[in-house]
Amino acid sequence: MTRSMMVKLAALALILALACVPAGAAVSGNLEIFSWWAGDEGPALEALIAKYEATYPAARVINSTVTGGAGVNAKAVLKTRMLGGDPPDTFQVHAGQELIGTWVVAGRMEDLTFLYEEEGWMNVFPAGLLKLLSTDEGIWSVPVNIHRSNVLWYVPENLNKWGVKVPATWQEFLEIAPTLQAKGVVPLSLGENWTATHLWECVAVAAMGPEKWDQLWAGKLSWKSPEVIEAWKLFGEVIKYTNADAPSLSWQQATDMVVQGQAAFNVMGDWAAGYMATTLKLEPGVGFGWAASPGTNGVFVMLSDSFGLPVGCPNRENAIAWLKMLGSREAQDIFNPLKGSISARIDSDMSLYNKYLQSAAADWRTNVIAGSLAHGVVANERFMNDFATVMEIFLQTGNAEAAANAAEAVAIQSGVITR
Repeated sequence: MTRSMMVKLAALALILALACVPAGAAVSGNLEIFSWWAGDEGPALEALIAKYEATYPAARVINSTVTGGAGVNAKAVLKTRMLGGDPPDTFQVHAGQELIGTWVVAGRMEDLTFLYEEEGWMNVFPAGLLKLLSTDEGIWSVPVNIHRSNVLWYVPENLNKWGVKVPATWQEFLEIAPTLQAKGVVPLSLGENWTATHLWECVAVAAMGPEKWDQLWAGKLSWKSPEVIEAWKLFGEVIKYTNADAPSLSWQQATDMVVQGQAAFNVMGDWAAGYMATTLKLEPGVGFGWAASPGTNGVFVMLSDSFGLPVGCPNRENAIAWLKMLGSREAQDIFNPLKGSISARIDSDMSLYNKYLQSAAADWRTNVIAGSLAHGVVANERFMNDFATVMEIFLQTGNAEAAANAAEAVAIQSGVITR
């Protein structure tokens, strides 16, 4: 056998050997994942980490979780790291302006169009969601779920006991609230500041309608318009029937008030369904019930958790492997039934999802879609941070006109709208 032939055979043997190595074997070393999924939301993330480490046994996941509802604390830590040149390998971020209006415009994220093309994701994620993830320059994150923010939660048995029905409008809620108070029941449980913003967006969408809500973020409707002022006034009436200790409560504790019969209703995203079904072991439709928040029937106020690829992250290839896994049908159908959300893909196996999530998936396909403010779809980080101050002022003063004027100034200063 000639030396040339031996070299060729050796090369062929190497190629065959590499072909037999599991795909995951090429990924090794660390992968730092930055998120705010902890405590009751932790099991869903832990399931993804377990899948990643099983697929890539030579890799080690560093779970850098910063606790705090809606990522309020995590975003502050992330900002310090990103601006300090110490990005995590990948981080959780709400799809939409929270990512694009903050880190994409700053040139801190890699374009993931190549990944979408390689994995065939252009055909499995809805076109509207792809638009939310994209600019003219690229696609910037991989969505792992779809959440609905405008959900009213209650315990059916308790409502029957108290002799009240689920309110279809906020006016109906205001009519039954005194009856509940007379029975020693908090009509609507509320938590810390961001949950007030969450409630405000649901009230505003009800008061204004989804079309004018969109116009507000497109700069076609002034924050000082009568429609917005009326939304603030309605919100002011609603929060009169909330608990006085709201600023000291997490969203889980506000949910607990409903479960324990201390409160009749709570408006929260459907991660509350994940909490009640996964952590509290309640059966959807029996242990807890749900409806679109008052005045928003037929509207799906959406948000999506996603992960991106920061420029200069230490373990880029490992992060890409994580993103590939996140976008897969298998990973999404592992994560979402635990999280209390639906898959971002259109081909998920709905037999794996509970009764609530099946209803949410049906609404996602048929309802009018609106973007969430509290969860980063329609506004950038600067607006969201400053709007928290606007909310605090309103909670203290109840002045609708002042809140509308302040929100207009914040929208202009943050670049959400231009004048």
